[in-house]
Amino acid sequence: MPENRSTQTKKGRVAVGMSGGTDSSAVAALLVDQGYEVIGLTAHMWKEGSRCCSLEDVERARRVCAYLDIRHYVVNAQELFTEKIVDPFVDAYASGRTPSPCIYCNEFIKFGFLMDRALQLNCDHLATGHYARVEKGDDGKYHLFCAKDSSKDQSYFLHRLNQRQLGFLLFPLAEMSKAEVKAYSVERGLPIIPRGESQDLCFVEEGRLPEFVEQRDPTVIQRGEIRDQDGNVVGHHDGLHRFTVGQRGKLGIALGERVYVKRLDRENNVVEVAPRPGVMSAECSLSDIHWISGAAPSDDIRCEVRPRYRSNGATATVTLKSETTAQIVFDELQFALTPGQAAVFYRDNEVLGGGWIESE
Repeated sequence: MPENRSTQTKKGRVAVGMSGGTDSSAVAALLVDQGYEVIGLTAHMWKEGSRCCSLEDVERARRVCAYLDIRHYVVNAQELFTEKIVDPFVDAYASGRTPSPCIYCNEFIKFGFLMDRALQLNCDHLATGHYARVEKGDDGKYHLFCAKDSSKDQSYFLHRLNQRQLGFLLFPLAEMSKAEVKAYSVERGLPIIPRGESQDLCFVEEGRLPEFVEQRDPTVIQRGEIRDQDGNVVGHHDGLHRFTVGQRGKLGIALGERVYVKRLDRENNVVEVAPRPGVMSAECSLSDIHWISGAAPSDDIRCEVRPRYRSNGATATVTLKSETTAQIVFDELQFALTPGQAAVFYRDNEVLGGGWIESE
């Protein structure tokens, strides 16, 4: 039987990535209760007023650590966060793509930067409040699976983790539901100040994404045309960064029928719109594919593919062009396969890997 690495290991020193929220606070308490030596680690990544590890969140985490009587360290990740997350995010929108910053944040900050700090503190593991499951298989490799609570499962965002990272990580919430985590936190008396659920764009003020991009790169403000499928000009726009493939609202046009953004043409600065059938497609290309096992399969694979977070898996054939590129052909038409988003491969709730959607 595979060894479940979600919570069980020999007792040792564990660093917990703490954001000050319910999930990471519960993880720290659970591990203390299980007899581990626990150290809280909080990355200060962005300025005050944001929703991701601001100074307010640092104080929330500090309060929980004090209650649990464990050490708490704050590490400054602002420069790295800007370099690896924020700047590529802005560049993607400027080029007509829709980025997935949480995936990069997991890869470079939470399971890169924080993992390095945990190792410097001579920790045996790094634990986080992610809802996902890791098992060591009979093949000696670590495997990533969906969490028990499918409504909270975050395995999609973890598909770029490698074997070294998976072997070092603990996900204590793998077998718990969100309701169980909240109940445990109350029972344990954790001093958690209620706040909203974490948002994907935690460093951007809600509803202010275009302004955020414009502030960091004013050159994105370029007036251009909105065209229908036949090339007719049906409106104008003030920058491709204000749109994403599949978008229906806030187009600034009225055509007498529902239309969606079909394509963002950066070369000509054109937003192409179409009725829903025109935004459906059965295939797309992928770049920069990462395989959890550390090696690409030797043949094409049949699996479930999730082309965006919260989407249901769709059966598809993944045809490899190289170890890191592929063409996906879905059995059924898919809505708005969006360049810049991740397409993640699953089989029997196991994450095989994934890559970035490039084009149809």
